[in-house]
Amino acid sequence: MKMAVIIRSTLVVSILILFSCTTPENEPIATIETTSIPELEAQLLTIVNEHRELIGLSTLQHDPVAYEHASEHNDYMIARGNLSHDNFDSRASKIASETQAKEVGENVARDYDDAKAALNGWLSSPPHKNTLENNYTHTAISVKKDGNNNIYYTQIFFK
Repeated sequence: MKMAVIIRSTLVVSILILFSCTTPENEPIATIETTSIPELEAQLLTIVNEHRELIGLSTLQHDPVAYEHASEHNDYMIARGNLSHDNFDSRASKIASETQAKEVGENVARDYDDAKAALNGWLSSPPHKNTLENNYTHTAISVKKDGNNNIYYTQIFFK
């Protein structure tokens, strides 16, 4: 059993190194400048789910109710000009009543130029990583730019 864990760990690390350190020369790196907002949201959901699969968790299903609340929260943060989890309890209660969710979580971020950078930012913060790696079943990611091209991210999770 110990050998199986070592082999599995080695395989996961090898895959992470292979995919995180190589970019085909002719393939441009997708950034907010070369990617539409819906594409960036989809890319971030894809790599969040890839990360979850690599560590043995189930993938998250996109949820339109969570997306509406994530988008509204981005609008709120943009209007205030800063990151926050303001009104999270109210947002979580609304999501729970609309989806019958038993638990709701949220990650926010700002000024990451691409999906991978946003994910890496969350993974490098223990509270955000814990939320991302919780056993949630559903999610939505909203990405918006303010008038100064600051990029805001809100990801809502629930189960």
